[in-house]
Amino acid sequence: MGVWAAWKVLTEHPRLLVAPSVVFAITMGVAWLVRRVLLGSLRAWNRRNRSRPGLILAEALRGPTIIWVLILAAHLAIQSSELPAAVRDIWGPNISMALWAVSLTLMSMRVAGDIVRHYGGQIPGALPVTTLTQNLTQLAVLILGILLTLGAFGLKITPILTALGVGGLAVALALQDTLSNLFAGFYIAVAGQIRVSDYIKLSTGEEGYVTDITWQSTAVRGLTNNLVIIPNSKLSQAIVTNFSLPEKRMGASLQVGVSYGADLEQIEHILLETALLGAQEIPGMLAEPAPSVSFDPGFCESSLSFTVGYQVAEFANQYGVRHHLRKRIYKRFQEEGIELPFPTRTVYLYGPQSVKPDGGKTDP
Repeated sequence: MGVWAAWKVLTEHPRLLVAPSVVFAITMGVAWLVRRVLLGSLRAWNRRNRSRPGLILAEALRGPTIIWVLILAAHLAIQSSELPAAVRDIWGPNISMALWAVSLTLMSMRVAGDIVRHYGGQIPGALPVTTLTQNLTQLAVLILGILLTLGAFGLKITPILTALGVGGLAVALALQDTLSNLFAGFYIAVAGQIRVSDYIKLSTGEEGYVTDITWQSTAVRGLTNNLVIIPNSKLSQAIVTNFSLPEKRMGASLQVGVSYGADLEQIEHILLETALLGAQEIPGMLAEPAPSVSFDPGFCESSLSFTVGYQVAEFANQYGVRHHLRKRIYKRFQEEGIELPFPTRTVYLYGPQSVKPDGGKTDP
């Protein structure tokens, strides 16, 4: 019996829908309560045991269980109705199969995305875990689910793929910028030169920690806690300095100036001793490789300048380390009586009977 024939039967005999509707409503109510109890128990168990697989399962079941409730209610309603056998035997299985396919596809998409998010970073050589990689994984599962569903209903996939290929050409021309960002984001994720949590700086001046890479843009959080959104196509074309590669550890330096009358050996000893002690106590400052002191840039306009070189755990640590190191050096200089220089000028005034620099007198 076709769709229109079945519709004609239902319009001519609306009473046939009364009993199925009642069965459908009762089944939905009971199944909904059972669903809430089961999911609530699973969430409580996850909170007690802090189980990550249990959390993934609970999130994956939340959506599909609604469809399973619909499948059960629809099946019981159809089977308990007085509809013609042709309607029950054709519509019932087809509706159930379609709903099952949709629910399993949704659940598989959720499970695949959660697995990538929670466990993707633990797989050696895997792509970085970003929103883009999660979306690509879920898209692959969705396409597979659609193909399997169409095949189960006996629909030929080849004509559909052909139509999609022709239509995709027009869509590609209309969405050039969007597709450019998509493929640029995929390249960024695959190349591994920019990863989530890396500190980067672009040639255009934007800098910060990479928080996410999506199909359209890359989000960067600056040290001022502002979020900078960079289109993937722009990021792939920019000159980028990654301060987290090849490792997060990086070198930093601090210049210290003293007066020209200071003892160079003493200053070098004090600076090195202060830096070594700071490496043990200042958060973010590394003891290995050990700090160093060099007489560079050396002879400056108003001071003898030294450079203290040291290593920090990551880019953002250099500011706090420099702050604490400066305070320690200043305190130590005060204890040792070392004079800190400041810009000075010696002015010679020439006039009648004025004293020359060599002690003589000028002519009137």
